[in-house]
Amino acid sequence: MKLIYCCSALLLLILLPRTCQGGNILVFPIEGSHWINMDILLQALHSRGHNLTIVRSSKSWYIKDNSTYYSSYTVPVERSFDQDSITRAISETIDFERGAHPLMSFLQSTVGSFGVFNIIHETAGEFVTAILDDRELMRMLKDTKFDLVLTDPWWGGGAILAKYLNLPVVYNVRWLTAGEGHFGIAPSPTSYIPLRRSGYSDKMSFFQRVKNMIKNNLTYCLSGCPILVLESPYPACFRCFPLPTHLIHMIRIHYQASAELDDELII
Repeated sequence: MKLIYCCSALLLLILLPRTCQGGNILVFPIEGSHWINMDILLQALHSRGHNLTIVRSSKSWYIKDNSTYYSSYTVPVERSFDQDSITRAISETIDFERGAHPLMSFLQSTVGSFGVFNIIHETAGEFVTAILDDRELMRMLKDTKFDLVLTDPWWGGGAILAKYLNLPVVYNVRWLTAGEGHFGIAPSPTSYIPLRRSGYSDKMSFFQRVKNMIKNNLTYCLSGCPILVLESPYPACFRCFPLPTHLIHMIRIHYQASAELDDELII
């Protein structure tokens, strides 16, 4: 008799449709190429029944205010990122990694980009400030009862917004604006741990270790820009504290299968 009951229960579980409860997710994306990875992830989340809401700038490059798979709040701002400066900085980095520029030339361009990155961080800080100062928007975000904040960690605005909303944070990638994400949670000596995009292995020569250390120090200097820009209006967000337990790192980038090339493009 027990066998009949067990078989009946198993058959019932098999025949029942698979269901799950979708989450209510607040998304704080980043402009440019960062949006490509986030957009792929959002489409996958929407297909699984999650409700997505995006906070975007009124001067957004690619993030549309209307979509079939997310709703959005548009925050008015006076300026956005300088697309030409960012494109030039990325092109110089790519040329260096391809060996087109020597190390000294790359260091000069890196030092020269400090001012550009300072402006970018100021712009990101103004966007976060506009969100937090909009009492009506903050009230709506709190009343919506989001389950978590999904954000790109690059400029740090999503983590600040999540702190004010008292929500857990999910990063869509592992690296931070200060460099490698694991540097903040584990010992990572630059003489043994190669930096991202350095092209080195864990067995570096003496000069490779020196280059690795120099690049790490430059990255550390650049990472101080957003702290100086944002610390003044919101000092509570930048007090010294251990790694927050509400930060969840997703240790992979999301890619989408590429489409086939047209015949005339194939050599």
